[in-house]
Amino acid sequence: MDFPFDVQAQTGPARLGRITTAHGDVETPAFMPVGTAGSVKAVPQDVLEDLGSNHLGAQIILGNTYHLYLRPGHELIRQLGGLHKFMSWDRALLTDSGGFQVFSLSELRKVSEEGVSFRSHLDGTSHLFTPERSMEIQIALGADIVMAFDECTEHPAEKERARQSMEMTLRWARRSKEYFEGHKHECPWSSGDREIQESGDRVIGRSGDLKPKSR
Repeated sequence: MDFPFDVQAQTGPARLGRITTAHGDVETPAFMPVGTAGSVKAVPQDVLEDLGSNHLGAQIILGNTYHLYLRPGHELIRQLGGLHKFMSWDRALLTDSGGFQVFSLSELRKVSEEGVSFRSHLDGTSHLFTPERSMEIQIALGADIVMAFDECTEHPAEKERARQSMEMTLRWARRSKEYFEGHKHECPWSSGDREIQESGDRVIGRSGDLKPKSR
């Protein structure tokens, strides 16, 4: 399935686009409020649904994979019908991969080819995020758009370090896509719903073969 993004209008480098999801369209460029742990802090739901001069409201909200995994837990959210039902939001949702959050735990994490082992900032318990685990969690949350697990390179970084990080991120992206393709039917929206299953194909967008170019 092609990535469901269409350019509606274009003037020079500026363009108006539309992303089609199972929970509605998202016009780009878009304002995407951050609902870190299943809610946008200090903003009532009715305000989110009525934002902007045209009163169309926010068309998409971001959920944080790392925080939702630690509390209340992705399996609990799956059992409750997914993040849409958990937070009473019937429009589109995007989840990040958790890569940046575990990167920010500088003293509490260790990066390897397998993934990132880290200790929870809440209680110190040990965890491991791999590309497969990130996809598992995001599928359980039921986001319309999911992100491939990536390594966030520190700044500043030497050229060789940046190259190694990029190439590992590409390898992780392949693993993310492979896991997603094999498990996308586990999305909690609606069991056996073909339209919903197909709409999940947007992982990583047009990923191609995700092979780094030869140096």
